[in-house]
Amino acid sequence: MSFITYLINGISLGSVYALIALGYTMVYGIAKMLNFAHGDVIMVGGFTCYTICSTLGLHPVLGVLISVAVCTSLGIIIEKIAYKPLRMASSPLAVLITAIGVSYLLQNLALLIFGANSKSFTSVVNLQDVTLAEGQIFISGETIVTIVSCVVIMILLMLFINKTRMGQAMLAVSEDKGAAQLMGINVNGTISLTFAIGSALAAIAGVLLCSAYPTLSPYTGSMPGIKAFVAAVFGGIGSIPGAFIGGILLGVIQIFSQAYISSQMADAIVFAVLIIVLLVKPTGLLGKNIQEKV
Repeated sequence: MSFITYLINGISLGSVYALIALGYTMVYGIAKMLNFAHGDVIMVGGFTCYTICSTLGLHPVLGVLISVAVCTSLGIIIEKIAYKPLRMASSPLAVLITAIGVSYLLQNLALLIFGANSKSFTSVVNLQDVTLAEGQIFISGETIVTIVSCVVIMILLMLFINKTRMGQAMLAVSEDKGAAQLMGINVNGTISLTFAIGSALAAIAGVLLCSAYPTLSPYTGSMPGIKAFVAAVFGGIGSIPGAFIGGILLGVIQIFSQAYISSQMADAIVFAVLIIVLLVKPTGLLGKNIQEKV
């Protein structure tokens, strides 16, 4: 029964990675940018919810909603100030270095405001734990909410992309920004919307992550952000189903590595699996080969 418990925990952790990876893969798929500040938006979402619920004592639902609103606004501001001026930069390194700078800026602002000590985060999930198989399998309320939220969000995101005008605009911008602009699509607005959606998902992921692992610090989003990027590459960056599958697999691999091999080696095993997958399939599990004419 411990195997099933580890599997459920892995899927729960993988669901958080998947939510974060969806933000990465949307921004890269549409804007062709790697937003390495995405992990720190998770931290901002966690601290916003912590302030609303623990400091001000307001309802957790209000805390989640305000966290989503704050991170959505932050994503739009970051895109407008830091990334938009570099959209036509000759070197992609300019955007990458800027993203790293934004990441350190958010971390240091959090250090100034909240300090370096970890905070005890109170879970926003008010759902009873479930016990199965005569008490041998235990599923926490946070695990149930995290998995269900991830599946529902991925389905809604797929429907939005494929069935709405804004979603079709995103696909057009992803394919060819110049042609999309000639067809009357607001490219700048579409990219801003992409950052807004990705940051909103980061806020939800941050709240769920801190609810399942109830500690919060200015560095909370750093490692989950890196692992979520690995999940996006693992599944095929630019692919929404790929980000979901990559996140789930990454979480399962990490939990099983901690349980059956070594907790100290778990992260190394995760990255080793990524290297092996990319050696076999460089575009990731669901990535597509793109041929460019020269």
